[in-house]
Amino acid sequence: MTPLQFSSGDLIADRRADYAEGLLAAGEVAAAADLYRQALEVAPGWGAGWYRLGEIRAEQDLPGAAEAFAEALRLDPADVMGAALRLDLLRPRPAAETMPSAFVETLFDQYASHFDAALVGSLDYCAPQLIRAGLSGGHGRVLDLGCGTGLMGAELRPLAGWLEGWDISAEMLREAEAKGLYDRLEKADLSALPVPAERWDLVTAADVFAYLGALEQIVGWVALALVPGGSFAFTTEAHDGPEPLILRESRRYAHSEPYLRALLAEAGFGEVTVRRAPLRRDRGAEIEGFVVLSRRNPDMMAAVGEAVVTA
Repeated sequence: MTPLQFSSGDLIADRRADYAEGLLAAGEVAAAADLYRQALEVAPGWGAGWYRLGEIRAEQDLPGAAEAFAEALRLDPADVMGAALRLDLLRPRPAAETMPSAFVETLFDQYASHFDAALVGSLDYCAPQLIRAGLSGGHGRVLDLGCGTGLMGAELRPLAGWLEGWDISAEMLREAEAKGLYDRLEKADLSALPVPAERWDLVTAADVFAYLGALEQIVGWVALALVPGGSFAFTTEAHDGPEPLILRESRRYAHSEPYLRALLAEAGFGEVTVRRAPLRRDRGAEIEGFVVLSRRNPDMMAAVGEAVVTA
């Protein structure tokens, strides 16, 4: 991981942290962790320092990682750094089924300016193209959930009479706006959406659900947001185990096909197709995913989707 660049506000603590990073680069892991601990004795309220100490301990199998992450979380309850996820990964069976919104927002705000180059140029990201390949004809009103910088929007624009994009990151939305693809862009936390006031003919979510975890709420919301017979297209990372979803070391969620099919059926979706395909690369390895295309049953009662949203 890249060392955190936040200052403790104390020159001595910062200097010790800098020395610790130098020791870490030289392979002196135990000494680096001890020097971070000394820095935190000087600046005990430095949440980013506690997170970095936990990171070093966890990645080098040193004791005390959980305690360091817990202290980082205590000092930053909004969890901008994602300490709760790191704590969860230390458990034999992760318990969290969603990511802290503040962590996701901060992650993508920092990533926005080089997002396209990194994802497309370096990681061979192709989720938008895979979704587009499964769509046919025109769609009047289209909503791109987690639109990011507009990579999905570029695929959707020729199909859409009206194209709207929502994302939690203001910086990602700024990049998307510069491309001039969307008729409207809106900042929205997809983990806490209100009951939809509008309806769409197509809703998409490309590489979004890896950051949401449990999908009951969002799938129920989409069921309410679609017109009868409307389409829902999305990707997830593929998980082949018995669990509905897992949190991976990458701090991204992966979902099982049975979970996705059962959830869509419960929310009133029919004509579900699930295709397996590589979505991108990570550290030289292909990341397998599911490309899911579904259609809301025309005769589905709104109460079905309401029940899923409020469950």
